[in-house]
Amino acid sequence: MTMKAKGKRVAILATNGFEESELFSPKGAIEAAGGSVEVISLEAGDIQGLRHMEKGRSIHVDKTVADARADDYDAVLIPGGLFSPDKLRTEKNALRFASSFVNQRKPVFAICHGPQVLISAGAAKDRRMTGVKSIQTDLANAGADVSDEAVVVDDGMVTSRTPDDLEAFNAKIVEEMAATNHDRHHKHFGFAFF
Repeated sequence: MTMKAKGKRVAILATNGFEESELFSPKGAIEAAGGSVEVISLEAGDIQGLRHMEKGRSIHVDKTVADARADDYDAVLIPGGLFSPDKLRTEKNALRFASSFVNQRKPVFAICHGPQVLISAGAAKDRRMTGVKSIQTDLANAGADVSDEAVVVDDGMVTSRTPDDLEAFNAKIVEEMAATNHDRHHKHFGFAFF
């Protein structure tokens, strides 16, 4: 793989209960393309991943979301899993952090249940998106144009459905990281989290 993401920094927004493959697989793809990642979470220490419902690998938190700034990163990745997005979407600092990337028109990558964080951040309306089947109605109710495809790209927002789609998701992440400027057609969103 070429160094398409060389020098790019990606924040991974996750907490306990993230789906292991949906964090580690994109992380590996970003690093293989020359990018670097930092794990941003609600508290310091380590967070526990799951392999569906089984205990998976954990990962060390680099920075708490209260101390993290979107200005310091080129993109954000929100892995799925049942529990991590569900917790993040109730935390004001996590929503502020996620919405900052949308406001700054930086790439946003979310897979499986990860788009739930974008729903709660007010970033789904009028966006073409996908997610795991069980949240597609939630996306539609939030105003998204839902497409049941392996990966959907809308103006720098890349969403995907399940671990089965990781190959396509990772390829689009690297492609977005390689693009320095996006032709943005969406207005800046004025979220209430600032």
